[in-house]
Amino acid sequence: MRRIAVKVVSLALVVALAGAVAAWAGGGHRGKGSGRTLTVIEHATTDATTDTGATGDTAGDILTFANEVFDRADAHVVGTDQGYCVRVVAGKSYECNWTTSLAGGQITVEGPFLDAGDSTLAITGGTGRYRKARGFMKLHSLENGTKFAFEFHFAG
Repeated sequence: MRRIAVKVVSLALVVALAGAVAAWAGGGHRGKGSGRTLTVIEHATTDATTDTGATGDTAGDILTFANEVFDRADAHVVGTDQGYCVRVVAGKSYECNWTTSLAGGQITVEGPFLDAGDSTLAITGGTGRYRKARGFMKLHSLENGTKFAFEFHFAG
């Protein structure tokens, strides 16, 4: 009787784990040919630019940051980010690389940050539950650049 109970409990755990993984993988917004979407809101409180060449906004200047990120409703802290951007075209764009750390893992992105309009960066990988992450991230400025929406679109 005890062996049967152990087998039933083991089977229930396997089914529960499979259901949890399926729910995570299938969560978020789905569209034709898309995977999971996750949105967080960054509060850009530590952004600092280092002037590396001629005075003012010039190619080669470096923007660094390490900020808190909040849930989609912008109500609760769910993680942090940190990274850097190098000014490529003064007044127009940076090339960036950063990591967003959330419960269960990290997501890395790389790509252009445009001074005007939304930007799209590549998801280049991750750790933990995001270890196989691929796709893209839409970056949208909020509140005159004091906050940013990170909309991660995971492939698959």
